[in-house]
Amino acid sequence: MLTNQHTTRKLAFTRNTWLLLVGIVFIALTLRSPLTTVGPLTSSIRDNLGVSNVLAGFLTTIPLLAFAIISPFAPKIARRFGMELTLFGSLMLLTAGIIIRSLGTTPTLLIGTFLLGLAIAFGNVLLPSLIKLSFPLQIGLMTGIYSVSMNLSASIAVGVSVPLAQTAVGWQGALGMWSILAFVALLVWLPQLKNNRLAAVPEVTKEKLPLWRSPLAWSITLFMGFQSLLFYSTSAWLPEVLKAQGISADNAGWLVSLLQFSQLPITFIIPIIAGKVKDQRMIVVGVTTLYIIGYGGVLLGITSLTALWMIMIGLAGGAAFGLAMMFFTLRTRTPQEAANLSGMAQSFGYALAAIGPVLFGLLHDFTASWTVPMFILIVASVVILFTGMKAGKNEFVLSEEST
Repeated sequence: MLTNQHTTRKLAFTRNTWLLLVGIVFIALTLRSPLTTVGPLTSSIRDNLGVSNVLAGFLTTIPLLAFAIISPFAPKIARRFGMELTLFGSLMLLTAGIIIRSLGTTPTLLIGTFLLGLAIAFGNVLLPSLIKLSFPLQIGLMTGIYSVSMNLSASIAVGVSVPLAQTAVGWQGALGMWSILAFVALLVWLPQLKNNRLAAVPEVTKEKLPLWRSPLAWSITLFMGFQSLLFYSTSAWLPEVLKAQGISADNAGWLVSLLQFSQLPITFIIPIIAGKVKDQRMIVVGVTTLYIIGYGGVLLGITSLTALWMIMIGLAGGAAFGLAMMFFTLRTRTPQEAANLSGMAQSFGYALAAIGPVLFGLLHDFTASWTVPMFILIVASVVILFTGMKAGKNEFVLSEEST
């Protein structure tokens, strides 16, 4: 059955691949920009609405909790309604969530943030499986394109947020503008509904229990979780850390944007390299080294080299994310296994990551300093090393007998 699916997709490659690829790229563009735009605007939102640092950090945590809630169910929903229709529905929800979030009150801010988090979770879980199903011979390349698209929009969102907020549209308009991109992605994805497959992610119930018992699956889950914790904690609070070191709000936003842009080449290259080698542990070592040096430089307050620290953190984050996405396909045998592993890793991983932004803000409020929160990021980088050394081994999460 899997062979027939691959054969069908290979025949469709010459006719529909570009349309499908463009659709995947546009969905990917919507998966991070609504989230990274919040960090540079944290102080504006906090001051305008009169909320605490903890609640401000919770704005980044809410989507992660939504990811954790919906991720295990995304493959099942896709089996019920079809992969293409499920993604279309998620884009509709995303557009609505962004608009509601930008209405300018605390309740709508929280409700809209939760809704867009639910929507983004579907793309997070289903796109790696769709890539494995649709491009079985080009997984590394397509994962690289997907990853670059996510980080490109995230980079732009960080850089333009503060300048937009300083215009007449305010922080509400800076948040709401991303509904336009979500609506365009919805229109671009519309032609894919004619290919809707109710069995796009076939169910094999006997796989579920062994997957949860797999040490490798849990290593991938923790790797995914801690790299996400670093990304979202950094996106939410690093602009504030840089401002506390004497850097202006505009420059802090653009420095974090530099961090995001630094991810672009590496998120494209790493999946291709990871797909060509059997063992990815040396990549993990490089990722950890860059993380520790980058965060260490910020912690020490060496502001003359802040741009270098941003580039190093960006390279590490891009490589870690690309590697996490590849683990879902490299450590599984079928698209269904990839979807289940993706759901498990993103559910527990994002639940873990959700702790990061709130803990970061809480530690700052408690210590009146950014030192302890920044040190926590270095500790998380070390955890990535240990989990990645297991995840990087040339093994599968399930034995052939389990599948």
